[in-house]
Amino acid sequence: MATSQRETGTTLSRDHFDLPLVVDRDAGTPLSVQLGGQLRAALSEGRLKAGERLPSSRALASALGVSRTVVSEAFEQLYAEGWIEGRHGSGTYVADIAPPSGGLLRAARPVAADPAPAGEAAIDLRPGVPWVHGLDTPAWRRAWRLAATVTPAGRPDPRGLPGLRAALVDYLRRSRGVTCPVDRVLVTRGATHGLDLLGAVVLRPGDRVGVEEPGYTKARATLAARGAEVVPCPVDASGLIVDALPDGLRIVYTTPSHQYPLGGRLPVPRRQTLLAWARRNGTLIAEDDYDSEFRYDVAPLPALYGLDPEVTVYLGTTSKTLAPDVGVGWLVARPDLVAAITDLRESVNDRTAVVPQEAVRILLERGDLDRHVRRMRTEYARRRAAVVAALGEFPLLGDTAGLHIVVALPPDAAAWVVERAAEHGVLLATLDRRFGGPPSVHGLEIGYGSATEAQVKSGCSLVRALVREALSGPARAAAG
Repeated sequence: MATSQRETGTTLSRDHFDLPLVVDRDAGTPLSVQLGGQLRAALSEGRLKAGERLPSSRALASALGVSRTVVSEAFEQLYAEGWIEGRHGSGTYVADIAPPSGGLLRAARPVAADPAPAGEAAIDLRPGVPWVHGLDTPAWRRAWRLAATVTPAGRPDPRGLPGLRAALVDYLRRSRGVTCPVDRVLVTRGATHGLDLLGAVVLRPGDRVGVEEPGYTKARATLAARGAEVVPCPVDASGLIVDALPDGLRIVYTTPSHQYPLGGRLPVPRRQTLLAWARRNGTLIAEDDYDSEFRYDVAPLPALYGLDPEVTVYLGTTSKTLAPDVGVGWLVARPDLVAAITDLRESVNDRTAVVPQEAVRILLERGDLDRHVRRMRTEYARRRAAVVAALGEFPLLGDTAGLHIVVALPPDAAAWVVERAAEHGVLLATLDRRFGGPPSVHGLEIGYGSATEAQVKSGCSLVRALVREALSGPARAAAG
C-alpha cells in the first residue's frame, strides 16, 4: 500500500501473520530505524512468533520500495539484539526468546525512556556508574542462558576460561591495538582486583607506589592494604606529570586513556617518556584503561602496554561497559608476572566465577559487546552534550571521554551545591574525596551514566542555578 509519494508500505502475508509495514521518507528518522522499530514491536508483542521465517531482504526491500541496504541494516540491528537469527542456506527466522512477563523488553523502547530505579533519589548524577538498564536485551538474556549450561570444572583454571582468554586477545587487538599471546592474559574480577593481585606478588611491606593525585580512591586503598607507602603523583590537564615522579617507586598506577577524575589524555610523547622512565627505574606501570571505550570527538591513543609490554601491566574490566555486578575483568602482563599471579590464586583458592566468564565470552564472540558499546557510546554522547549545554558557562574538565565531567569551582562552593542539590533530590559528588592529601583543585563530579537524558537535563538545570547562586554569594556579601 502507499499513502503518499514519500510514504510507502506493504503488508507481508504469510501462513501465520499479516504484518503491515510503512516507511516515511519525510520523517526525520532513518528508514532502517523506522523499519527496525516496527519489526521489533511486532516481535516483542508476539505478532511474529518464534521459529517463523522472515522475508528475504531483497523481497522486503522490493515490497517497500527501498534499497536492500535499508532492510539489511534493520535486520543486522535485530540480529545484534537477539530478536532474529540466520540459518545457513535457509533464511532469517524469529529467535526463540520469550519476552519477560509484564510487557515489552526494555530494548523495544528508547534507552533514555527508562525510569530511575525504585528506591533511589529522583536523579543520581554521581560518577562511576553505567546505564545498566540498557542491558535488558535479547542478546544479553541469550548470553546468560547459554552460559548457564556450562559444566563447572572440578579444577578451575586460575587464569580463567581458555575460551574467554582467547576472545579477550581478539577484543583487545581490535579495540585497543593491544597484541598479545593468550598466555599473557589472566581473567580477574575487575581492574581493582587485578591491581590487588599485582600488588600481592610484587610488593613488600614498605615499598613505595605512585598513584595519581587526584586519583582513583580504590586504587590508593588497594595498594595501601598490601602494605605499600602510597606516594601522590601530580597530574595536569594532560594526565600524569612524568617529570614530577620521584625515584624508588615499585609500581605507578595510572589511567592514561581518561585520567580519573580530571579527564586528561596522556599524549603519546609523554607516554613514551613515562615508559622510558619506568625502564630506567625498574618500575612497573599499572595501566588502568579506564573509560577507553567511551570517547567523544577524539581519536583513541595507543595503550601503554602496546608501546612497551615488558614494563606495563594492562588492567581492564566490564564494570563500565556492562555492569559492576558482572564481575569480570582482565590483566595482561609479561609471562613471569602471570605465572606468579596464577600460583598465588591457586594457593588461596581465588578465581572468577565461571558463568559470568562464559557469558562475557559469548557476548564477545558474537559481537554483542561491541554493538552494545557502540550503542551506549551514542547514548552517553547525548547525555554528555546535555551536561555541556547546561553547565558550559563554567570551567569544565574531562568532557572528551568517559561517563562524567568535572565542574571546577571554588572550595566552599562545591560542598554547598552538593548539600543544596540533595535537598531537591539530586545526588552529586565533590572532587575533594579524590585527593590523598590537601585538595589542589575543587569542584563537582557530574556523572551521566546512571540517569536518563531527561534526568540529566533536569538535574543539570538545577545544578546551574545552584552554582550561579554559590558564585554570587561572596559578591552579595561584599556588596552588603
